[in-house]
Amino acid sequence: MLLFNWVCIIITSLMMDMQLLTILLIISVLYVWTHLKREMIVIISVWNTNAYYLPWVILVFNYITGGLLFNELIRNLVEHLYYFLMFKYPIDLGGIIFLYTPQCLYPWHSSRRGTISRFGVPPSSMR
Repeated sequence: MLLFNWVCIIITSLMMDMQLLTILLIISVLYVWTHLKREMIVIISVWNTNAYYLPWVILVFNYITGGLLFNELIRNLVEHLYYFLMFKYPIDLGGIIFLYTPQCLYPWHSSRRGTISRFGVPPSSMR
């Protein structure tokens, strides 16, 4: 996810002459999380909202505090592109999966879920 979003953000920033790429990359992780946990309640200062609306709340907040609206909209477009290609299109619309995790990353990270281990200790197998 981070590699795909990073490439999309770099291409978009070169085409649109944008800056502050690290903020875009951090919020792209937040965007996917909010779509996967859409019913969770998020408390922002004095306002409660569903997690699904958090990227749009951040967009409005950044615009109010002096951000450029066009940059914020481009950020949401790049974030939604990953979400659509990874989750929406293959699962909901029955399309093919376009994005796969590169095989070179598997030795660094376990592909199993639900296992807990310390650093340097391989996870125990689940029965």
